[in-house]
Amino acid sequence: MNAEQRPDRPMPSDNNDTQSVRPIEHVVVLMLENRSFDSMLGRLYPDRPDFDGLTGQEANPWHRQDGRVMVPVWNDAGLSRATAAGPDPDPGELFHDMEAQFFGAAGMTPDGQGLGIPSMNGFVDSYMRQPRGLDDSVPDPAAIMHCFSPTQVPVLSELARSFGVSDRWFASAPCQTWPNRFFVHTGTAGGWVNNDPPHFPYRMPSLFRRLTEHRKDWAVYFHDLPNTALLTDIWSRLPTPDFRLYEHEFAEDARNGILPAYTFIEPRYLVSRFRAKVPNDQHPPTNIIHAEQLIAETYNALRQSPQWTKTLFIIIYDEHGGTYDHVAPPPATPPGGPYPDGFTFNRYGARVPAVLISPHIPAGSVIRPADPEGAPFDHTSVIRTVQELFGLGSPLTDRVAAAPSLLPALANDTPLNMGPERIAFVPSQPTPEEISRLRKTDNVAGLQFSMSGFAATLLGTIARISAHFRHGVRRSGHRAGVFPARRRKADRKGWPL
Repeated sequence: MNAEQRPDRPMPSDNNDTQSVRPIEHVVVLMLENRSFDSMLGRLYPDRPDFDGLTGQEANPWHRQDGRVMVPVWNDAGLSRATAAGPDPDPGELFHDMEAQFFGAAGMTPDGQGLGIPSMNGFVDSYMRQPRGLDDSVPDPAAIMHCFSPTQVPVLSELARSFGVSDRWFASAPCQTWPNRFFVHTGTAGGWVNNDPPHFPYRMPSLFRRLTEHRKDWAVYFHDLPNTALLTDIWSRLPTPDFRLYEHEFAEDARNGILPAYTFIEPRYLVSRFRAKVPNDQHPPTNIIHAEQLIAETYNALRQSPQWTKTLFIIIYDEHGGTYDHVAPPPATPPGGPYPDGFTFNRYGARVPAVLISPHIPAGSVIRPADPEGAPFDHTSVIRTVQELFGLGSPLTDRVAAAPSLLPALANDTPLNMGPERIAFVPSQPTPEEISRLRKTDNVAGLQFSMSGFAATLLGTIARISAHFRHGVRRSGHRAGVFPARRRKADRKGWPL
């Protein structure tokens, strides 16, 4: 049964008393790029038996021409540019790359799919097949096994310890950015396993559509290009306050207490020489400190908002991007066809970082699904949670129906955990050398090439229209994102496509 055929009935709840956690009225999602759980948070709690992190004994084989050697996980004492911006070159992130990373060459079928249980021993071999990096550097086998310490990612680590972290959150598929971001919005990738070639238009019904149909407001805050606009559900909403500029509007909207029921934040994906900006999405080979600042600024804005005690803030990453993780992805419920690329999406991608932040989450929580024998968290858990929280009817896809909700993780019988009043961070200003380096091939990442092509075909015009529209709103005397109730009511009557 596809999503359009599903009867609009309430979703079954993972929580016997969802009303008890209904103080959550605002869900904010920040999705970053291409880092595995182990690479960012594997060292968060080295001595906790209830946390599935790194022991320091993990390693991967490298099958060199002169023999097989083992490459261990490692960490350096400081944070050099090479490690902060590594791995460089960008690891393989196509579907067949990920299959090779999970299963190794011995576990692959002739058509490039894995067999059996992933061994997670193909990361180094896969990385050593990558092209040269930005500085014409040859791949270093150790680079793919590097994992940051909490002191090297202090913002992400402090929030994980001050609230909750999930060590059972997997990318929705062993695929690139677009498919996994489609999953967080629609519960499916439309059957496509890679960003390219593009398959416009992407007509999968989205969470945004469902929110509008149930008169719940939403907004996408973006920096340069909103990847969400790939969906036809979103195209008609671009020149409206549903799309807002993060740098100019997010902190103001949070401070004024006018964040919508659902907020999705997109990082900066591209290099801008003229604005002296570089990506803050943590996609290799960009420096991770830029996203540390983005995370801190987002949290600080939410923490000072009058909406804070009713907010759930979720930080996740779209996919592992080829960086090492030791936990094998389990089988997954297929979302429902068609499957034009031949993969049924019956397996998750690698674990990715997931930090869950709310006054209703006790400090130091390690969050796993309520049913330990059931499905793990994946990006469709965002949809499941939002649909269940706001009563948005039936699940969008079979994958969403199988996804565990986050609502059971929200404590309702303990005092509020207000968290740090402010997270400190070191302001990150890209150097001319960094900008020049990244512009050599525009980050040599498939995502950037795909986004650039998308911008050329669609967003170059629509984004300018949207900016002019918002400018007109400001000049009319209305606050950013705030329209008279009459206008908002009219906006919700229909969904033009």
